[in-house]
Amino acid sequence: MPESLLAGRVAGLAVSPLDPATRERLAQALLDWFTAGWSGAPAPLASRFRTVALDCHPGAGPAPTFGGPVTSVPAAAFANGAIAHIREIDDAHRAAMLHPGVVAVTPVMALAYDGQLTRRRMADAVLAGYEVALRVGEAMGTRHAAGFHATATAGTLGAAAASAMALGLPENALHHALGLGATQAQGLWQLMEDGAQESKSLHPALAVRNGLTAAWAARAGLPGARAFVTGKRGLYAMLSGDGPLEALTVDLDGPLRLHTATIKAWPCCAQLFTPLDAAQELLSTHSPDVATIREVEVAIFPHALKIAGVDWPARPAETSFSLRYVLAVLLLRGRLTIEDMEAPCLDDPGLRDLADRIVIKTEEAFQREFPNRRPSIVTFSMADGSRLSARRDLRRGDPEDPFDWGQLRARMRAFAPSMDDSTAQAINDWCMAFADPARDGEPAAPPPRLFGVVPA
Repeated sequence: MPESLLAGRVAGLAVSPLDPATRERLAQALLDWFTAGWSGAPAPLASRFRTVALDCHPGAGPAPTFGGPVTSVPAAAFANGAIAHIREIDDAHRAAMLHPGVVAVTPVMALAYDGQLTRRRMADAVLAGYEVALRVGEAMGTRHAAGFHATATAGTLGAAAASAMALGLPENALHHALGLGATQAQGLWQLMEDGAQESKSLHPALAVRNGLTAAWAARAGLPGARAFVTGKRGLYAMLSGDGPLEALTVDLDGPLRLHTATIKAWPCCAQLFTPLDAAQELLSTHSPDVATIREVEVAIFPHALKIAGVDWPARPAETSFSLRYVLAVLLLRGRLTIEDMEAPCLDDPGLRDLADRIVIKTEEAFQREFPNRRPSIVTFSMADGSRLSARRDLRRGDPEDPFDWGQLRARMRAFAPSMDDSTAQAINDWCMAFADPARDGEPAAPPPRLFGVVPA
């Protein structure tokens, strides 16, 4: 069955060499994870998630939380999974339509403080998490992603794979862990319909918790579903799957799925990136006087507004999901920052005036190119009658337009302004060490200060 082939591929990572490109891309993924965690840690929501984590998993332990205390492995995994998703800057994926790093890295990082996890085993575990989450997410398809947050569904399997590899489970037990993870897959998008955006970060937190639980259960000898995706009551049949099931097994000997992930360029929902990129292109190329823009027309793929459909935000939690808001900020101020999302000036007359000139429409032809492409056209109609237009199909940070290491370091400082120079350098050095095979045998757990830990 496809699931057996996938489990075999993942288990085989432990005995396969890692090429230099994969090592470097893994280091980038880890830097992205730290960036997301540090960015979210100061947010008011972070303290709520740390409280929930300790309520669910009380007791002391060795594992650090972003901006919080050292605590138990399950509590740290839960809290960090939520915190790293608060700012919507954790990495993404076009075809799988989920955030892979937050579910692949988070449980492994917590487990690093509960044993003798080496850098090489951590690398294998994180790669396994990406491989499973992205293959399952792609197989589940767009109909599934319209109703379910795939970070919470396919992401649970990714977390289970990462946890099972970190625990050193053999292939058969790893397969059981994936089946046990599928049983716990969840994540309804109805929370967006009902204005509960603040709780979206519970989806990766629960995916991480459930993935860990699945791996521990498999280690204890509990069985899981074998055909957890393709069975008659598996994920595909029960959770509106309509994607290509061959994604589970195609090109298993080819490049790892990690190489297909997107590192995000903007601090908002990734569904809005192509119009932001197009607008940035127009600003950079033409330097228009924004005051003379009579109308801004945005044509976008319909799925974007199913997730990011807030017309105008009423509170900070909604800013990441409002195309009109993020575009108006970019046009008025020439940038879009963490501060714009966390402390928005929603009643700024200039901002509201510009937002009123933005017209958004959806194009069904664009939807037919989704999810592998995210077409958007932004057109400025100027007061003198001229029109400026730009189209973007792919996003800055996609595999076709990646960041280099220097740009990722600059991005970390911009998205995590509370981070000091010493910590930034230490995180950089810790992540970069994964590119060096001579360091594979070192203990994996990073110093707790890299999380901005505070005394309990």
